[in-house]
Amino acid sequence: MQKTLIINAGSSSLKWQLFEMPSENVLASGLVERISMPGSIFTIKYGDHQKFETTVDNLDQADAAKMVFDELQKLEIIQDLSEITAVAHRVVAGGQVFKSAVEVTPEVLEQIKNLSNFAPLHNPMEAQGIETMAKTLPGVKQYAVFDSQFFTDLPEMNAIYSLPYELTKKYQIRRYGEHGISHGYLTSRAAELLDMPKSKIDLVTMHLGSGASLAAVKDGKAFDTSMGFTPLTGVTMGTRSGDIDPAVVPYLMKELKITDPNEIMMMLNQKSGLLGVSGISPDMREIKAQEQTNPQAKLAVDIFVNRIIKYAGSYLTELHGADALVFAGGIGEHNVQLRQQIIDELAIFNVKLDSKLNEAGQEGLISSSDSAIKVLLIPTDEELAMVRQVAKLQK
Repeated sequence: MQKTLIINAGSSSLKWQLFEMPSENVLASGLVERISMPGSIFTIKYGDHQKFETTVDNLDQADAAKMVFDELQKLEIIQDLSEITAVAHRVVAGGQVFKSAVEVTPEVLEQIKNLSNFAPLHNPMEAQGIETMAKTLPGVKQYAVFDSQFFTDLPEMNAIYSLPYELTKKYQIRRYGEHGISHGYLTSRAAELLDMPKSKIDLVTMHLGSGASLAAVKDGKAFDTSMGFTPLTGVTMGTRSGDIDPAVVPYLMKELKITDPNEIMMMLNQKSGLLGVSGISPDMREIKAQEQTNPQAKLAVDIFVNRIIKYAGSYLTELHGADALVFAGGIGEHNVQLRQQIIDELAIFNVKLDSKLNEAGQEGLISSSDSAIKVLLIPTDEELAMVRQVAKLQK
């Protein structure tokens, strides 16, 4: 049996799953949190709900990868590293260069690094993850699966900004979108759940987590999306501002006497969003816990919901209605109250939740029988979507 390792390397975390192929059986999964920080948390889940967890200070990415392989062998999930025949990496920005998953060559790796301007917080770490795995598993084929690829064929009216057109073309400035692996998976799964041909389905998919984005899907393909040139724009996120007037950047530079625009960009990416508004945390659970007593916490929740309904409402209008609205992502999948708040705000479209189904939180329909648009809850599975793309390349 072949085994494929799926890697999702972030700036401070390393998420992974080990698949047995072609059965798509998940042998183990894990997460390394707080990489290169005190109290790095290392977790593996395997077998019948078994779990191994430990804390190690200041684990860097290479040490984290070594620990993953060491524990896989100690737990006898694999006997030898040679059992792993492919490694696939989630890469956020593929630009217009990569429109599908590819095998990583030195040239591909260099191109991923060169696309870092489109995802400065992501691509450099993902490139580093590829290099780490190449050293740890020399000779094993590595693949890159791009988060932007679902959106590479957006209609120009939605992809192109209202800039001088020659600049748009010369510098490849366009709406690239992210979370494409998730939105693509949600589209396919919604078609299955609704028993519809994927090529006929119209959806508004909502990936709501620490990073959050919405997509309009027309006839099974991406039609519009909330994220833009980089993952910074769109709805309010955990630490990202979402949409903002670009004039705010030079204004703050002047007022704060900052000469490097990257300082403002880091603030918009890492200190804004739910964290910036609430002053508490980027975690919606912590903010919701103080919503009734802390005005800033309530404001953060209200802004989060408001931005989502603005995008969802505009997409329903663009699509002239839809077959379904889809909730996914950590917040979308687990926050019963927020799902209700969002759907209540979209009442003008005659969309309604079934309170019992919403409370149950199981995959499938959560809308009422008289809702004009169906509402689906779908736990997203980016790793499964990735391993399927890699399997196609290996044939």
